[in-house]
Amino acid sequence: MFDTMTTTKIIGGLCSTFLVFLLGAWLAEEIYHSGGHYGEQAYVIEVEGAEGEEVEVVEEVPFSVVYASASAADGEALWRGCRSCHALESGQHGTGPALYGVVNRPVQFYDDFNYSGALAEATDVWTPEELNAFLENPRGYAPGTAMSYNGMRAVEDRANLIAYLATIGG
Repeated sequence: MFDTMTTTKIIGGLCSTFLVFLLGAWLAEEIYHSGGHYGEQAYVIEVEGAEGEEVEVVEEVPFSVVYASASAADGEALWRGCRSCHALESGQHGTGPALYGVVNRPVQFYDDFNYSGALAEATDVWTPEELNAFLENPRGYAPGTAMSYNGMRAVEDRANLIAYLATIGG
């Protein structure tokens, strides 16, 4: 079918085509980057406040101030994300314990719920400040907790949810 000379010509043709593409790429690189590859940029975009000015540090507002102006009505809307694992009726447990009257109650309140030991080590009473810290990052607050929730990032949302929970059974 193919003899040695035909095979050699095919391989030679492929190699020479590849060589032409490599030389073309090298030539294009030299044309578009004449003057060196690591020279100064052709243009610079000025960014206001990027040079010489210090970045303004945002002071964090204490949780007690945010909690004082929290809205229980807004917290009720946030509760929808919690109800898949928790219930608001006393003694009605889901994956997590019932949250009826959770604000300012002891951590391991229900005898009929199997709490993880990590919560008892973290705090004794669910004050609004403790709930805030827990809801921000449950696994960071109580390493080893069984709660798989990733946390609520906005402090206003946490304050609103805690304000809503304070109206339930409190």
